[in-house]
Amino acid sequence: MKWLEHQRIRYTLSHHPIPHEAWERLMREADIFRGLSAVERAHLRELTTLFLHRKSLSGVQGLIVTMELALAVVAQACLPILKLGLDYYSGWVEVVIYPGAFRVVSDSTDTAGLVSHQEQAVSGESWSHGPVILSWDDVAAGLAASLPGHNVVVHEFAHKLDMLNGSANGMPPLHPDMAQQRWAAVFSDAFDHLRQLTHHHRPTINAYGATAPAEFFAVASEYFFTDPQTLQHQYLAVYDQLALFYRQDPAARRAETLLVN
Repeated sequence: MKWLEHQRIRYTLSHHPIPHEAWERLMREADIFRGLSAVERAHLRELTTLFLHRKSLSGVQGLIVTMELALAVVAQACLPILKLGLDYYSGWVEVVIYPGAFRVVSDSTDTAGLVSHQEQAVSGESWSHGPVILSWDDVAAGLAASLPGHNVVVHEFAHKLDMLNGSANGMPPLHPDMAQQRWAAVFSDAFDHLRQLTHHHRPTINAYGATAPAEFFAVASEYFFTDPQTLQHQYLAVYDQLALFYRQDPAARRAETLLVN
């Protein structure tokens, strides 16, 4: 069976190549890929190719999913699993892309038991066994790195990793060499600290991370890949745990790039 899977992967990579010029332009212009080695970029390209072949990308409200658009979304989605593998995104098949922010309705219940319906504009959503839904405007903003620490693709796909345990609770399935108690203590302390900061100050880390442990993990993942120095400065222990989980060190990659330049 492993032999058949290997042959299937080889066939996909050889018969569905990503256009070289489009790939090189994305790697050159998108800040999130800065510092990746030639080997890492080659592996990311393979993961992106397999993702494009195995899953569907659908545009809605008139949005046409061009090759450039698909590459921008999928390459960012595959960066968190660069050292983990595409199996971490198993169990679902679709990415839905809106032109801009889209509206969702959520229900809330007050202390008296009354249910109210709230409508809000969002830039992304992840469903446990369903699609990832994204706003292209926000995806493009993440590519331009106009807001360091903000990346809707990393955020929503971090939720997908978090939900591999069954629910989004801020603890994805950890590797055997990682300690759950250490992870829980580090993330709980950082989450509580961010919640306290939001009551009295404007925190350096996006305050949305203080709304729930799952959102803290997703927000921390955004900073890990797009503004790792800030995450290190604010929550070094969180950065270290994410480095163990993702098996990557973006801060070191960027530091090496600065030395070369």
